[in-house]
Amino acid sequence: MAVHYRTEAFLIKKRDWLENDQFLTFYTKDFGKVEVLGKAIRKINSKLRGGIEIFSLSNIEFIQGKNYKTLTDTNIIEKFPNLKKDLKKREVADKISQVLNDLLKEEEKDIEVWEVLCEVFKNLNDQNNKILNYYLLFYYFFWNIISVLGYQVDFYHCVLCHKKIPNANNFFDLEAGGIICNNCFKNKKNIKEIPNDIIKILRIILKKDIDFLMKLKIEKKHLEGLYLISQEYLSYHI
Repeated sequence: MAVHYRTEAFLIKKRDWLENDQFLTFYTKDFGKVEVLGKAIRKINSKLRGGIEIFSLSNIEFIQGKNYKTLTDTNIIEKFPNLKKDLKKREVADKISQVLNDLLKEEEKDIEVWEVLCEVFKNLNDQNNKILNYYLLFYYFFWNIISVLGYQVDFYHCVLCHKKIPNANNFFDLEAGGIICNNCFKNKKNIKEIPNDIIKILRIILKKDIDFLMKLKIEKKHLEGLYLISQEYLSYHI
């Protein structure tokens, strides 16, 4: 007799299969990332279809078959409607889903990843947030997930000499996995200077003070700097 597994889950990706089926990628509270087959779920009269939506929190049930998991029941807990109505918020949610899919292996439960994901989606959905750029929430998610996965960067000390970094003339080295001070930089090539303002923002992010982060007045140049360092670090680890 097949064992039925039930858990809370965010749907992060859909992939059509055959005529009416879909492979659904969830990040779950109890099993980490899982891919589940939704049989006939693309049919209009499918009982499962109404219980899942992209970027929604659902209760799902599945069984483990010989070759894949099969979805057997689902119902939505939270639709996050405000997130879906705002194009910029959807872009952030798309980016978060992509990172989860690219960086996380299947069936590796991590309650810290789950808690950060819930926190970010809740804040994306909150209409009372006065954040000027929702991509700050993506950077909050990304750098905290990187930290949970064991790639945490020390933004206080040089990764080579281990001395406290000064307030200027510091560099970010992907290969070394951290900040390099000006003295150690003399023997390195092809690494970029990282502004002190970006270092300060990343320190706040890694303190997990999301409320304080969203009150910051972030300039365009800071967002561009966060984008560059995040993209480079993500590409390096992928």
